[in-house]
Amino acid sequence: MAVITISRQFGAGGKTVGKMVADKLGYTFADDDIIQMVAEAANVSPHWVESIEREAGGKLSRVVSSMVSKRLVDRILKDERGYLDERLYLDYLVVIIAQIAEEGNVVILGRGSQYILGDHPDAHHILLINNFENRVKFMMEHYDFSESRAAQVVNREDKRRLNLYRKINKTDYDNPALYHLVLNMAKMDMQAGVKLILDLVPS
Repeated sequence: MAVITISRQFGAGGKTVGKMVADKLGYTFADDDIIQMVAEAANVSPHWVESIEREAGGKLSRVVSSMVSKRLVDRILKDERGYLDERLYLDYLVVIIAQIAEEGNVVILGRGSQYILGDHPDAHHILLINNFENRVKFMMEHYDFSESRAAQVVNREDKRRLNLYRKINKTDYDNPALYHLVLNMAKMDMQAGVKLILDLVPS
């Protein structure tokens, strides 16, 4: 019933590696379906959730924690749904990621899961890093971007990630002490990274 969280610098291959690990283990890969689950819980469209995620780096202001705000509890008790803002999004995210982890056998990509599940006894937290040039090259090779477009996207996502974690008072997201394993993808290929993760997780 293990849980694996994959945090990554954008373009370091976290999504690709996460999918490969999930496939090897027969685990669920939780990424876009988290958006769907938040949308269903809040009774809003997935596009609404996606737009909030895109803007989160500039607007989120709460500390990620396992505590759920009274606003969410009140809304659930009164069944007043059909609305979502940045604060409620984070509350739903905490609850849903905790629920996914409770079911186990899952690889969770990003969304602060290394913090939300920081004390989870069966969670293994992985961080993927790489240098800027390699991350630009990765985006060019895997997403058919031009070099200038790939560099623009990597720069934008780096800034969004930094702003997001600053707003939620978490500036140590690349601190190795948060993770069971840090993979420098400039030093290995994806198959080697996947093998190291598989070796870490109890069979």
